Amino acid sequence: MSDPVARSWAVSALLEAMGDALQARFNPVSVHGEVSGFSRASSGHCYFVLKDEEGQIRCALFKRAASLLNFVPRDGQQVQLRGRLSLYAPRGELQLVVESLRLEGQGTLFERFIELKNRLQAQGLFDPARKRSLPPRPRAVGVVTSLGAAALHDVLTALQRRAPHVPVVVYPASVQGEQAAVELRLALSLAYQRREVDVLLLVRGGGALEDLWSFNDEVLAQLIVKAPMPVVCGVGHETDFTIADFCADVRAATPTAAAELAAQPRSQCLGLLQGLQDRLVRAQESQLDRLGQRLDRLASRLGRPSQAVTRAQAGLALIAARLQQSAALARQRRHMHLDRLSEKLPQQFQQVLTDRSRQLEGLATRLNLLDPQLVLARGYAWLADEQGRPVTAAVQARPGQALSATLADGRLALQVLATHAATESGSV
Repeated sequence: MSDPVARSWAVSALLEAMGDALQARFNPVSVHGEVSGFSRASSGHCYFVLKDEEGQIRCALFKRAASLLNFVPRDGQQVQLRGRLSLYAPRGELQLVVESLRLEGQGTLFERFIELKNRLQAQGLFDPARKRSLPPRPRAVGVVTSLGAAALHDVLTALQRRAPHVPVVVYPASVQGEQAAVELRLALSLAYQRREVDVLLLVRGGGALEDLWSFNDEVLAQLIVKAPMPVVCGVGHETDFTIADFCADVRAATPTAAAELAAQPRSQCLGLLQGLQDRLVRAQESQLDRLGQRLDRLASRLGRPSQAVTRAQAGLALIAARLQQSAALARQRRHMHLDRLSEKLPQQFQQVLTDRSRQLEGLATRLNLLDPQLVLARGYAWLADEQGRPVTAAVQARPGQALSATLADGRLALQVLATHAATESGSV
């Protein structure tokens, strides 16, 4: 007898049957856990993951239910929710549709964050009085982030758009994972040691609380406070906060905002220059007008001699033309000078680094010349008594005493036969 043919389901029919089974077996359900990856869509619907130490489930909080909440859900919060299990057919995923949500407590990570924040605040690390303002025109900008991060692209794009003449130095480090905090510390230490930038950007994109946890490292916080240059922290989105944000001199809402705070746009510098030029031109024109009025008064006093007045007016017009031409040439020279500075600045930085390297090599050579081994190689010896103390004078030795003599290629054991004091002429 043949086996009965198993029923063949259509995918949608199978999902519908599974949904009905969930509805009959579990719903409604009450669940508690920790919120992670919370996001709000433009439609007003909210999505997040509810998790504990051993599992997680996707949750959907639709606009109507979200509007009834008396708090704003955030990553790390412990919540108690009531809802119904369902299958989201387009992706075949199990999800929990939330009908009510209340705050139960805060998750472990968030509790650690609050505890660390309170401790560092008590130590004065967040004191606004110690925070420095950013330089208006930095010679170079440093960036600490991952080479593969979108934040680096955003920062470089913003700086290229606003201040293409300012050099950018990247200090790479991981921004997520177990080693991220250590690599961030090393990158900051390298920037502090080199002292080649005037402002330092610490950036990365947004993420869940656990994704940003490397920026809540206590040692990293202490290191940020010790920075020799102002530090701008642009981690996550506008609603994300880390310990690094509180320790930095300036907190930016996003990596792009950090770049915009670090450097004034080139157009603003040129606009300032143009404004000064316009003021100079107006002052010159005003002076010319006053001189013209004075000349008119003098001409009226002279009466008939109009020829002299005409010559003076012609000379005044010539001076005015020359002044206008001079102002235009001065403005052109300022623009050319600014362009030359933009081109020479990276070369000058490289020249300074080369000079420092040569200076270090010279110091190393001088140090090697002071090596005691070189003195021994010229025939001198180092005398020491039984306790290893140096013998530098005849009065320190006594007949019969055992001494050791260190030469360039080894050591000799000696015995003092007699001692003789040096005469006034220096002979023994």
